[in-house]
Amino acid sequence: MQDMVYDLKERIQGNMQYPLTETIGNPDLLTGREKDFRLLNRWLAKIPRRLGKSRVILARKKSGKTAIVQRIFNRLWTENGTIIPFYFNIGENKIWYPDFALEYYQAFASGYISFLKRDQRLVENHLSLEQIREYGLKKSVELLVSDVDSLANNEIKGRYGLMWKTAYTAPKRFASFYDQKILVILDEFQNITQYIYPDKKFETSPIETMAGSFHDVVESKIAPMLVTGSYVGWLIMVIDKYLEGGRLKRHFMPPYLTQEEGLHAVYKYAEIHDAEISNESAEMINRLCMSDPFFISCVILSEYEDKDLTTPEGVVNTVNYEIIDKSSEMSMTWGEYIELTLKKVNDRYAKAMLLHLSKHADREWTYKELKEELGLDIEDKEIREKLEIMAKADVIETGSSDIDYRGLQDGTLNLILRTRFEKEINEFVPDLKANFTEQLEELKKDKKTLQGRLNNLTGQFAEFQLFTEFKTRKSFALTDYFEGPGYKKKLKITRVTMREKFQTEHGKEIETDVCAYSECGRVVLVEVKKTQKKTGLPQVKKFCEKIALFTKTYPNKKVLPAFFSSGGFTPQAMELCRKKGIGTAQRIVFFQNE
Repeated sequence: MQDMVYDLKERIQGNMQYPLTETIGNPDLLTGREKDFRLLNRWLAKIPRRLGKSRVILARKKSGKTAIVQRIFNRLWTENGTIIPFYFNIGENKIWYPDFALEYYQAFASGYISFLKRDQRLVENHLSLEQIREYGLKKSVELLVSDVDSLANNEIKGRYGLMWKTAYTAPKRFASFYDQKILVILDEFQNITQYIYPDKKFETSPIETMAGSFHDVVESKIAPMLVTGSYVGWLIMVIDKYLEGGRLKRHFMPPYLTQEEGLHAVYKYAEIHDAEISNESAEMINRLCMSDPFFISCVILSEYEDKDLTTPEGVVNTVNYEIIDKSSEMSMTWGEYIELTLKKVNDRYAKAMLLHLSKHADREWTYKELKEELGLDIEDKEIREKLEIMAKADVIETGSSDIDYRGLQDGTLNLILRTRFEKEINEFVPDLKANFTEQLEELKKDKKTLQGRLNNLTGQFAEFQLFTEFKTRKSFALTDYFEGPGYKKKLKITRVTMREKFQTEHGKEIETDVCAYSECGRVVLVEVKKTQKKTGLPQVKKFCEKIALFTKTYPNKKVLPAFFSSGGFTPQAMELCRKKGIGTAQRIVFFQNE
């Protein structure tokens, strides 16, 4: 289990299965989060030894929590090892108490049977109680039989509390009875306090105490829980009130990736969505989007009419559109957070405090300091009430003491707030577009710095950079990028692919790292090695075999081979490359003038 989770986001060949449909869409879109995956990997490795304490992932919406826990489920299911995963999303829809109990139990039992039968269809297409009982009888899984009988009997007698107890204790009971380890993944846990009703018509208040059901089972080491929530303040309040703070180890996940991970996301999203970018604009998109994967995806997929992500001006215009246009995905997503607060405190004072705290998120503010700084003509008690509402809605945070508050460390939210409220509060419209342009001008001033940064990242992103460079330029000679190629004339590129697979006549599958098709019928095949170790003779010979197989499979294509190795080449490997007319490179040169 050592590397079971750490490499989940990498491209998995062959046997990876996805019984749980991931909301992220294409599995390759899950990028970055190296630190989070390492931490979760170490935690998962403890579960078989009964050392894994239940934990909660806290992060705002669109940060990637659901993508991570769904990938954990799919990997554990695929591994078919000692941990049986159970995933349940608590939705934002009203549901009657006994119906929720049945839905929860059917999801668990169906997932459990799915794991045992290796039938991935059952993960999302849940079995009926009758089918669950039938399986239990057939396979002598007695708890399934007794649970179904208990649920049916208690439903008839109106003992809905007992129905729910049968449901939420099931993972722990099964793990104990059958000497197993079960991971209980509950997505958007805070919703359990707001959407489950004691009456069919939803005329009374929801059962807020539902979260308390897990007070004891959350401490289980044989069926630990992995909980997530998008409204951090709200979820922490629920945990503190009903589960006791220390029973769930907290993992705060920032909305941003590292700069390198953000750049990787730009390349990956552009590749998968077939978006036109350049290596220079990739760095610019990452900079303006602050390495926020959701922001990056919004820009790559933007429906801005004049979108052009290959030029600095085009990048600025598209980023600006995603911020200022209220119909953009970026603006609408943050609008949910903002509206949750402002419908409760929809006045000038609340907006002023929200805007001020977001603009000055580098420090904490007491309610008295805010009153003086903003000239708020209301009572201290009312100021605190408004601040508490905003904290629970996760648009601000509570500080180090009960009277301190601060804005979220989230530049994305600040941009949205400035767009929506700056004119109303401070009587001027912020020129975000000019600010974005200024940032890019600073980036472009020292071209050597930008060039150097891209070159330094070559070892990590070589295939993406070559793929992007070939697509952007469309017309170039291999000598622009590689030394010693057998063909030196300029090529007019019609199509570029990455990791393209080919089937040989004998059924063998070969894959190219970067493949560029020229108008003249030639095909550039690039092999990429991104290690610090020098590429040796065996690696070059293997590439030669790949070239031979491709040529034999596609005799009408003239192959132009090239080899990129970030660690360089041994003398023997370089000699063979020169003999075979294979172009070689250790660095990528960008921004060639036509």
